[in-house]
Amino acid sequence: MNLAEHFVDDDAALADVVADAARAPLYALDTEFHRERTYFPRLALVQLQWGTTNVLIDPLAVDPRGLAPLLRSDSLAVLHASQQDLEVLQYAVGCVPNRMFDTQLAAGFIGYSTPSLANLVQSLLKVTLSKSDRLTDWMRRPLTKSQSEYARSDVAYLEQLYMRISARLTELQRTSWVEQACEELRQRPWGESNPDDAWLRIKDARGLKGASRGAAQALAAWRERRAMTTNVPLRRVMSDIALVGIAQALPDSTEALAHARGVDERYLGGSLAREILAAVRDGRERVVEVESNGHDPLEKRLRPAVTLVTAWIGELANQHQIDPTLVATNRDIVALLAGGDSRLAEGWRRELVGHDIEALLDGESGLSFDREGRLRLIPAKDAERE
Repeated sequence: MNLAEHFVDDDAALADVVADAARAPLYALDTEFHRERTYFPRLALVQLQWGTTNVLIDPLAVDPRGLAPLLRSDSLAVLHASQQDLEVLQYAVGCVPNRMFDTQLAAGFIGYSTPSLANLVQSLLKVTLSKSDRLTDWMRRPLTKSQSEYARSDVAYLEQLYMRISARLTELQRTSWVEQACEELRQRPWGESNPDDAWLRIKDARGLKGASRGAAQALAAWRERRAMTTNVPLRRVMSDIALVGIAQALPDSTEALAHARGVDERYLGGSLAREILAAVRDGRERVVEVESNGHDPLEKRLRPAVTLVTAWIGELANQHQIDPTLVATNRDIVALLAGGDSRLAEGWRRELVGHDIEALLDGESGLSFDREGRLRLIPAKDAERE
């Protein structure tokens, strides 16, 4: 394929590109970004391809919000492993594609397990992609020839992958399943998370009790908000070790704060020390409950059933050559067994496994092993005889 290659670094050219791409039935999309030195991701490059046109867009030179008309159009956006791209686009552009197809996600429905772009291109198209510039500095200008070639290759084969995967999905009658899965991903709440939940992402914080748990929640929320406001990584505000150490020590003075594990001089002066101590005081008064994570009595009671249902889901996923991680999480299974809202009770998941699980719960079916050691679903009357 002979591509028309362009580098866009002014807003007028971007508007022309967006108008042209929006008229195409589909366009391939990828982004390059950095977040090592900031809280929010820094969009460094946008790659687009539709038909034989391949475009690199420089968001350091143009307003990336100019991409919004394309993202909001009816043209189908084809991406690979899109989760982080969607987050970056939401932050930099203010929206995500109106319609999308994720080739990595879709590949999970035809026998692949979260394949990289390079592996999927090699497997389906017999083309080898270079990995040499994967960890390059995308904020550097001008881009090197090697950087440009690598970036362009990220979108050059997405339409072909889309066509190959879509054809196989049609054969397997799973097109609607992938459409549902992609829409589920697209509609995730991209953007800022709730600061009060930030403590749950800190190793060792869940093990804290009483006032220390409340202090950990308050300190983590303070750290999250300060990182957002100053746009610096969380670790630059306070390390996890220092946060947990302060929560355990529950200091009520600068002197006590100085003795908490992980605390150094930068935490002990001026407004920073006052904010930390205020967060500790606030946290002391909180009563913080933790989700069950396997220790809830109901979940403990359901554990044998969860194990059995998990095995059946794995068996079905294997039979249908679907990545089992796409089908259900432990939380999905527990919720269904407990009678709560569960993704297994609707859409393609119910079609694939939900009906079977409901039959098991209603006593209409049972599970048995065949002579090859594989699980099989059998009517309840047969299960009683076995």
